[in-house]
Amino acid sequence: MSDTATPAVDGWFTTGPAPALIGTSCRSCGNVSFPRETTFCKNPSCSSEEFDDVELSRRGTVWSYTDAQYKPPAPYIAQTDPYVPFALAAVELPEGLVVLGQVAAGYGVADLKVGNPVELVVETLYTDETGDRSIWRWKPVAAENEAQA
Repeated sequence: MSDTATPAVDGWFTTGPAPALIGTSCRSCGNVSFPRETTFCKNPSCSSEEFDDVELSRRGTVWSYTDAQYKPPAPYIAQTDPYVPFALAAVELPEGLVVLGQVAAGYGVADLKVGNPVELVVETLYTDETGDRSIWRWKPVAAENEAQA
């Protein structure tokens, strides 16, 4: 990723050496939400409208996964022409949330297994006239450790 990378979705994640998704915690009941909540608590038994931003855990476990064999509709911007399928993982975080995201570059469904650990990384999603646009992705931890062994 270049030095000019800007998040493709502003305010959803941090960048740097230890990136994290940004969620919110309800001040009344403590319910954690992602993406950030600004209007009402998602806990049906809470009516609070006050939240604090929280950085979510960088590591989680694969809850489910699939591959995107078809090109998603706009506003998706394909990185290659012709379109190349990519893997998606639903990741359960320690906060009790399941967050969907693409799998890191170089990894596919063959590298995923339900229950295996993954960590959040930031990679370039696309490049436009202002520079690289980044997004969070899930990187298999076990595959990384095996490659280093």
